[in-house]
Amino acid sequence: MTPRGQDTWKRTPRAIAFVAAAFVVFSTTGLRLGAQAAQGSGRGATPAGRGAAQPAAAPGIRVLQVRPNVYMLSGAGGNITVLTFAEGVVVVDTGSAQMADGVLQTIKQLSDKPIVDIINTSATADHVGGNEKLAASGRRIPQEVVAGEGPMIIAHENVLTRMSAPTGNRVAAPEHAWPNETYHIDTMKLSTHFHGGEAIELLFAPAAHSDGDTIVWLRHADVIAAGDIYQTTTYPVIDTASGGTIDGVIDGLNHILDIAFPDYRSEGGTMIVSGHGRLTDMAEVAYYRDMLTIIRDRVQDQIKKGRTLDQVKAAKLTRDYDPRWGATSGPWTTDMFVEAVYKTLAAKKK
Repeated sequence: MTPRGQDTWKRTPRAIAFVAAAFVVFSTTGLRLGAQAAQGSGRGATPAGRGAAQPAAAPGIRVLQVRPNVYMLSGAGGNITVLTFAEGVVVVDTGSAQMADGVLQTIKQLSDKPIVDIINTSATADHVGGNEKLAASGRRIPQEVVAGEGPMIIAHENVLTRMSAPTGNRVAAPEHAWPNETYHIDTMKLSTHFHGGEAIELLFAPAAHSDGDTIVWLRHADVIAAGDIYQTTTYPVIDTASGGTIDGVIDGLNHILDIAFPDYRSEGGTMIVSGHGRLTDMAEVAYYRDMLTIIRDRVQDQIKKGRTLDQVKAAKLTRDYDPRWGATSGPWTTDMFVEAVYKTLAAKKK
C-alpha cells in the first residue's frame, strides 16, 4: 500500500526524468520570451548592428550601428556618435582635424542629409578637431527660416572659453570651429521637433576630465555619449590645467549610472559610447566607477598620512588595476594619472 498523499510515480526514474525535462522546457521558454520582450524597439533594445553588416567607412574609421539610426564612429581620435533622421544629422564630437575628411566621408555613407547640429563633449583637440570642416558641410534647420546658415555647434560655455582664448592668448582653434550655442547651467534640452523626434539632453559634468564636460543623452534611442570622463582603454585623462579633478570624474560616472537603465542585472539596456574605446553598458561604467573610487580613496588616505607625491607613486596604489588600465609609455601613463589624482585631492585638502 502506498501512504495517503504519496504518489508512486514520483519514485520511478522515468517519472523523474519526465519532470526534469518538462522543467527545462518551461524554463528555457520563459527565458526566451523574456529576451524577446527585452529586444523590442524601446529602452533596452539590442544594438541594431550586432551581427549585421556595418556601413562603409573611410580608411582608418570603424562604424558600429548602435541603434537603427544611431552609430558610433571610432578611429578618428575621440569616439563620435552620429544620429540620423529624415531632415538631417546630429554629430556628437568630430574627432581630430587630421581625420575630418574621412569622418565627413563616412557620415555621408550613413545619410545623404546635411549635418544640422554638432555637440562637443569637451574642448579636447581629438573631440573638436573636425568642427570646422563638418560645420562647413552642413546647414541649420528649418531651412526656410535660417537659409544659408551653418549648423549649430553646441557645448558648455567653458568649451567656448577654452577654444577662443579671449584673454589675448593665441586661440586654440579657428573661429569657425568654435561653439556658437552654449549653456551655463546644469542641463540643456534640444527640441525634438528639429531632431527627428529624438529627445536630446546635455548634462554638465563639472570639474571632471576638464571644466567643460558634457554628457549627451539621446533619451528615446537610449544612448549616452560620455566623452572623456569614461574610457575603456586607460585610466581617465584628468586635465588638471583645464580644471579636471578625480572627484568630478567619479561624479560624472555616477550621473551616467543615475540615468542609464539595464536590460537584466545591469547588463544591456542603455548603450554608452565611451570617449575612447568600445561601446559598453552601465555594468562596465559601474566597474570603472568602483575602480576609480577605490584608487581615489587609497590616494586620499596617503595624503592624510602626509605622504609626498613621490611616495604615493612608489607605493603602486594602482597595481591591481594596472594590467587592465595602466601604461608606462604613451600620451597618458599610470604615473600621470596618479599625479593628477594626487594634485586634485591635495588641493582640496588645503
